[in-house]
Amino acid sequence: MDDGKSTLIGRLLYDSQTVYEDQLAGIRKATKAHGGLDLSLLTDGLRAEREQGITIDVAYRYFSTPRRKFIIADTPGHEQYTRNMATGASTAELAIVLIDARHGVLAQSRRHAFIATLLGIRHLAIAVNKMDLVEYREEVFTAICEDFRAFVGQIGNPPDLQFIPVSALCGDNVVTRSKRMPWYSGPALLEYLETVSIAPEKHEVGFRLPVQYVIRPNQDFRGIAGQLASGVIRPGDPVVVLPSGRETRVRSIVTREGELAEAFAPMSVTVCLDEEVDVSRGDMLVSPQDRPERALRFEATLVWMNEKAASAVRPFLLKHTTQTLPARIVEIRHRIDIHTLGAQPADELRLNEIGAVLVEAQRPIFVDPYRRNRFTGSFILLDALTNETVGAGMIERAAAENFDVAARSAAISIENNPEVLWMLARRLVENGQRVVVVSNQLLHVGPEGILPVVELSFNADALADNSARAVDRIFQELTGRGVIAQN
Repeated sequence: MDDGKSTLIGRLLYDSQTVYEDQLAGIRKATKAHGGLDLSLLTDGLRAEREQGITIDVAYRYFSTPRRKFIIADTPGHEQYTRNMATGASTAELAIVLIDARHGVLAQSRRHAFIATLLGIRHLAIAVNKMDLVEYREEVFTAICEDFRAFVGQIGNPPDLQFIPVSALCGDNVVTRSKRMPWYSGPALLEYLETVSIAPEKHEVGFRLPVQYVIRPNQDFRGIAGQLASGVIRPGDPVVVLPSGRETRVRSIVTREGELAEAFAPMSVTVCLDEEVDVSRGDMLVSPQDRPERALRFEATLVWMNEKAASAVRPFLLKHTTQTLPARIVEIRHRIDIHTLGAQPADELRLNEIGAVLVEAQRPIFVDPYRRNRFTGSFILLDALTNETVGAGMIERAAAENFDVAARSAAISIENNPEVLWMLARRLVENGQRVVVVSNQLLHVGPEGILPVVELSFNADALADNSARAVDRIFQELTGRGVIAQN
């Protein structure tokens, strides 16, 4: 159904005088034979889109007013392009859902609202379009508002819901308020976009800095570079390096413009630490008081984006924050019927379908629920052979890890060599082991509450090899003693 999304965006750009003359000339030339000015062509750039009168690809348009700058993603509404719609909405702060005033709330409108809510968009503007074709009648608009409110009550009401009656073709209530609808006292669409508060929702999520790169141009400087996913950080603040669990403090925060007194999400910064702890790409600096969940398995909602169906037998690569590692879909729990929001039994997900899944990574990762933190709660799945993006997911929660009660545990003493101890701890954590660093000379490996049945001690003479070889030797010893299961 063509609800007029591209026309609305074209009208928004045209009436706000943010369209270049050469663009207008091209549109006039394209629509000369039909007369008038087809504003939908400002965003529908593909030949197939112009011929069919629908949106297929995601089109991004940039414009600004004296009050705010905007990036508009014109996404397709048809069910077969659900993956395109999810891609465009994944980074949005606000979604405009169009409803044709002649037809009311259809399955397409419900699907748009459901996906927007699923992706954590907190502001929904419901633009009831083509009011000119229903003679601008108030009762039509009111009935649609009531119908839509009843639907969003089923999916969890977004914090901000604004209904606006518009005519994209005629320009009513798009940039300026229309005199044809004196019964409507709310803002025009552009007025609402300029004034809506898009301040981050206060979840009080602690500091998260996924490490992108370790910068060491010389022996006098070592910085941890990345983009803050959440929280605030200042020099002197304590931080924990995951997965090793090593705690240290921030010495300084460096940017291209110089040092900062504080940094906050989504700034990209370089953090210098008090100690030269083992940190590399894929690690994460976090608040000691508010750590993310450790997850070897996690429950997620997955949007499938590949022609080949998702199944539990395919190998994947999981891309989460700044790391990529092997993973698999352990279980497809159900498929979501986006028309009824019901759960349907399924053993696979096909192109553009959405389902609830259980995913297992090769080693533990550190996550937050998507609704609490978009950055650490989202992931994509890549085909392990072609590296093609096949799915995008939102993490609901970490799945409980059931340790084998017969598992063995160990206490390992490493005398006067904290480097080997922390390198060993890191390798054990990456292997999926539970590790507690008791001191700079002692660590405990194994399930919580099980007393050590293996005790190993290594002095300076026993660690005469270089650190990496020493860690390999200790790891093999633990495997031989049954503390670490052999793959």
